[in-house]
Amino acid sequence: MEEIEVPTEQLHETIGEKVEEAEGHEEKKSMMGIAISTALMAVFAALSSLIAGHHSDEAVLEQIHASDQWAYYQAKGIKAEIQSLSTNTDKSAAITKYKNEQADIKKEAEASEAASHLHLEHHAILARAVTLFQISIAISAIAILTKKRILWFASLGISCFGLFFFISGLF
Repeated sequence: MEEIEVPTEQLHETIGEKVEEAEGHEEKKSMMGIAISTALMAVFAALSSLIAGHHSDEAVLEQIHASDQWAYYQAKGIKAEIQSLSTNTDKSAAITKYKNEQADIKKEAEASEAASHLHLEHHAILARAVTLFQISIAISAIAILTKKRILWFASLGISCFGLFFFISGLF
């Protein structure tokens, strides 16, 4: 009786190739997930940086406006003092006018200072978001190079903190 010969060697090779393809496919899917999440981190980092820069610029502009208002406030004070030293008989009305104008100018200067501080707070929060996103991007790159998913998960966790700061910086 003849034995039926089963080409197991070829079958074994075929199975091995399919396993490698499947592993390669899973690895490609994993790498694609890391790449897409890293790209999203980069987008949020760019947005955070852009908005942080805007708040920084606005803080400077508000502070310049506040400085201008304080200079104007001082000018009104000097005018009131000069008026008090003058020999003009109608000087008390002018002094009162300057003092009232000073009060309004002071309110505007203080409002500009408060707005400047608020913009700086937003800038600081968004700068933290940028930093966290950059760290998570670097860890994602290391995850791709070392093929360690735990690093990718760590980068996702850090990005969540970055996202928290990003959203906090918007409001």
